[in-house]
Amino acid sequence: MKILQLQAENVKRLKAVSITPDGNIVEITGRNGQGKSSVLDAIWWALAGTSHIQAVPIRKGENEARIRLDLGEIKVTRTFKRQEDGTFPTKILVESADGARYPSPQRMLDSLLGALSFDPLAFTRMDGKEQLEALKRFVPGVDFDAIDKANKADFTKRTDLNREARTLRSQAAGISLPENAPSDRIDDAALVAELERAGEHNTEIERRRSRREQTEQQVAAQVAAVDMHRQRAADLRRQADEADADADAAGATADELRKKLADAPALPEPIDTLALRQRIADAGRVNALVAQREQRDRIEAQATSVEAQAAALTKAMEDRTAQRREAIAKAKMPVPGIGFGEDEILLDGIPFDQASSAEQLRTSVAIAIAMNPKLRVIRVQDGSLLDEDAMRILSEMAEAADYQVWVEVVQSGRSAAIVIEDGAVAGGLLAAAE
Repeated sequence: MKILQLQAENVKRLKAVSITPDGNIVEITGRNGQGKSSVLDAIWWALAGTSHIQAVPIRKGENEARIRLDLGEIKVTRTFKRQEDGTFPTKILVESADGARYPSPQRMLDSLLGALSFDPLAFTRMDGKEQLEALKRFVPGVDFDAIDKANKADFTKRTDLNREARTLRSQAAGISLPENAPSDRIDDAALVAELERAGEHNTEIERRRSRREQTEQQVAAQVAAVDMHRQRAADLRRQADEADADADAAGATADELRKKLADAPALPEPIDTLALRQRIADAGRVNALVAQREQRDRIEAQATSVEAQAAALTKAMEDRTAQRREAIAKAKMPVPGIGFGEDEILLDGIPFDQASSAEQLRTSVAIAIAMNPKLRVIRVQDGSLLDEDAMRILSEMAEAADYQVWVEVVQSGRSAAIVIEDGAVAGGLLAAAE
């Protein structure tokens, strides 16, 4: 499907033009500011949605504008009307060849429209990333943005994990241990308990010794009491019986205490708590070394875990990249030898911007053709930048693919070129002009 006729009235700089193109190359020429760009914009505005239309689409001094495209199978009419509030609402009508109207005209055009906005010449001037974005549409089913976003997030996370792992490894390396550092802890709590029991044992011995000393003192006191009582008996005869009784009682008590002392077992030997304290000190030093070893092992285990997480992120990134690479490899590209680089497209393995001008133009035109499988129309602005060889290439490719290429140039030596002057057709193939 190609453009059989274009009519435009009061669109941008145009007054009224009617163009019936002939051949595969449609050159729109004329001085700057005369309306050449308005012709190509009229084609785009007639087909694309309202978001692509300029804020002021109507020629200065006019209140209404109209674009009509005859595509053979369908006819498209878009109208504009100036409002008092300064807005320019637009309406679109799409009719079939037999006059039937489509109920959803823009939806119908969207299904027809490929990439009429794709300008092969502009494509050659894009930077690598922009060209890459344009080429991605030929790889269906791959969300490049999602892959890049996921890889970027994983790359950042992996960087943090690797930094954390290096920190942990550095901390582990900073824990210095002797060559024969022990691995097993000593139960110093048991040693402390043993020390406590030894202290209690020795304390009991001291208590018993103190009691025996007190008993000996009691014996001595009782003996003294015997002497005192007997002296008093001699001195105080009237109390003799009582004193004798007291003396007998005291003597009995003394005999009983002597018997207890005689029958008492020998005191046990004291436990050497100094050695036990030394063992506890040794256990503390051993346990400190073991604690250091355990701390280092924990840190190294954390580092290993973090490194494993980083490795998993690396694999996830590699898998996504491999999936993208596989999808790209399976995709049907518009040009043999074209591929994806990191931030640019490649042609036969070399960056696209290093290819010759002819190769770049052929590739760009082939991409434009592939992007417009239904509406076989391509727009080329700034066509004045094309030399004679480039125009020949463009013409040959348009004819071979049976495409219609609308080219905007300032000057043309072709007799078929359509000259736009002061918003109207001044020469060339002219069906009607006002």
